[in-house]
Amino acid sequence: MTTVTPASSQEVVFLSEVFPLLIARPNLFIYEVIPEIDQEAGNRLSFHLSRKLEQTMVVWHENQLWALVSTHRSPLPQLQTALSVTQQEIPDLWDQQLRIQKKSDAIMSQTVLSKLAFQILRIMRPFKPVLVTSIAGLAVNRKVKFWAETIELQSVVRPALTLAIQTEITFAGNLADFYASHAGQGSPENLLLDLPVQDLDLGSSGRVIRLVGKLREHRDRLLKLVEGEATRRAIQTAPDDQFVVAIQFGKGKKLFHYPLAALRPSITVETAGRFGFDYGQFLRFTKIPHAERQQLLATVKAQALKALLPYGFEIQRSLNSLEHPELFRLPTVSVDQTPLLFGQGVTGVRGRILNGLSTGGVYQRHANFKPGLIRIAALKLCDGSVNAFLESVQQRLRRYGFESEIIDRKAVSVTDLSAAEARAVLEKAVNKLITVPVDIVLTFLPHSDLTADDNDGGSFYHLVYSLLLRRNIASQVIYDDTLTQVEHGQILNQVIPGLLAKLGNLPFILAEPLEIADYFIGLDISRSPKAKLAGTLNACASIRLYGKQGEFIRYVLEDALLEGEEIPQRLLERLLPATLEGKTVLIYRDGRFCGQEIPHLLERAQAIHAKFILVECRKSGIPRLYGFKQRTLIPPVQGLALRLSSREAVLVTTQVSERVGLARPLRLTIHEAGHTIPIEQVIETTLKLTLLHHGALKAPRLPMPIYGADRVAGLRLQGIYPSSLLEGDRQFWL
Repeated sequence: MTTVTPASSQEVVFLSEVFPLLIARPNLFIYEVIPEIDQEAGNRLSFHLSRKLEQTMVVWHENQLWALVSTHRSPLPQLQTALSVTQQEIPDLWDQQLRIQKKSDAIMSQTVLSKLAFQILRIMRPFKPVLVTSIAGLAVNRKVKFWAETIELQSVVRPALTLAIQTEITFAGNLADFYASHAGQGSPENLLLDLPVQDLDLGSSGRVIRLVGKLREHRDRLLKLVEGEATRRAIQTAPDDQFVVAIQFGKGKKLFHYPLAALRPSITVETAGRFGFDYGQFLRFTKIPHAERQQLLATVKAQALKALLPYGFEIQRSLNSLEHPELFRLPTVSVDQTPLLFGQGVTGVRGRILNGLSTGGVYQRHANFKPGLIRIAALKLCDGSVNAFLESVQQRLRRYGFESEIIDRKAVSVTDLSAAEARAVLEKAVNKLITVPVDIVLTFLPHSDLTADDNDGGSFYHLVYSLLLRRNIASQVIYDDTLTQVEHGQILNQVIPGLLAKLGNLPFILAEPLEIADYFIGLDISRSPKAKLAGTLNACASIRLYGKQGEFIRYVLEDALLEGEEIPQRLLERLLPATLEGKTVLIYRDGRFCGQEIPHLLERAQAIHAKFILVECRKSGIPRLYGFKQRTLIPPVQGLALRLSSREAVLVTTQVSERVGLARPLRLTIHEAGHTIPIEQVIETTLKLTLLHHGALKAPRLPMPIYGADRVAGLRLQGIYPSSLLEGDRQFWL
């Protein structure tokens, strides 16, 4: 990676959504709470105090209360009195006699100042949604999302905020209105459980975990606890027979009770069907044109500054390459020109993968095809002929050095059959089709099957996939609208490399080895919500092992179901075998490391005399990056990175057209407990590992060790996995 050089007025400047903060003399006071309370209780206490005290904001950090008082207020408010009153509003603290003790020896961190700035905006709520359009009972709004950051500038840590613009689709009424209009379509549990919602007062996002009861049984209790005016009105005025539901906000363990009228349903791709809406018709409204985003960001910054100024904060210009060129990085070689190695020693580049395969063939053949014939069966559940497409498949395989044979073709009609009857007919057809051994089944499905997973019986796609995978037979699905609307050559450009990889071949690898580690591993957990309970029932997705040139080596699936977010020690030891002894291993965690995972990993590294580089790869809560040319925002360059600190960076791994939206970066964090390397090397390595997706020409957002891990585990939760192969060397998930 290379540092961006300062730009002239005609060149592109890179910008971010990260705004450094200045506060010259914070009017700050620190208190110890006695007896000690935990992090979750401390966060709730500080939030309630911030809402109750005048011109004072409070946060909980490192087991202490930090109070920032407005520069216009003196003396310090009576915090002890406020504490005594506030704890009675928090059930977990009712039975404790809390007192506070002022501290003068605490060292203020920049994280505290960032948290306080965030708390000010959270309590003051200076941002109002901007309505884009209203359609059929839904409102499409532009909304501000903000959070605390810290950044390193000239080796000095500084407080900062991220201010981001996003689109949100909400139901025009409240949750009670939604339930009333859908009450005849299913049980209360089916309609409400796991539904994403927002509270009316703060707009905080959560989901419905369980039904608590009717409001008549809980009204008095809720009125004693409530602070927000909108929620109070809902509790006071809602009818006695209205449901009270328990809401989980984020990943917090605490559940909060609300009547339906105090909540607003949120619309997502996954839940649109429950509201009777086609999410696709709203997509064009969710995309924010660059000019609109630029104007909104300027407005939002001014609104935030107005709320922060009374407490002494100033907001500087967002981090940019003109003022801070040392923070922005670009790949030494453009992504499309990254060298790849194909068969017969042929070197090509990422932007010309098909040419590399045509010239050299695949980098490595699976043992079954050295030599060997690819045996193909075809299953058709849609109208139209697929013979010409099958001939094109064989021609393309031959171009890449593989001979093939169509063993059998079967057309199945499920017209006028019930869903259960159709699935039974399909299962019989698959069983008959594979009576003669085959390597892969090409299945042609109607476009309507794409949304069939919303039904109780599930889709034909997952049924076929499950039936074949349990027999260790690869599967490739093509939908009928793709066959009729896309030129066959274009389909094969995407399908054939993935087909070959599913059969265990390696189409290509990096031409130059990655120097920072011997192996690269991805860890992930896929989550399936519990019915009526907080938390999740999870399945350990897998680990996938890659070598120094990004070559896929093997996967390991763990079939034991897990509670919670943490991967237990026994599984980590199984997933990280002693064969890694003496090696340096970069371990990606999809999301944050949880619980005792870090100590367990360090213990395992010590036991097998290995070095583990521990990297968290997060997909949400990440500031976007932009280009800026001729006073106009433009999309960022693929591979652009922003260095937030010596251990953390934001990286743009995809190239997105303006009509689709704006690239969503990754946040990479090197955990300080593991083996330490420069963040610049992690940026470069991660970017290159996104280029090794064999199932599509377009690079994915995630590096391959964790790309699709959630899909692998999701399939495992549905019972779809190679039943006799919990370890293997074929990328069946592509």
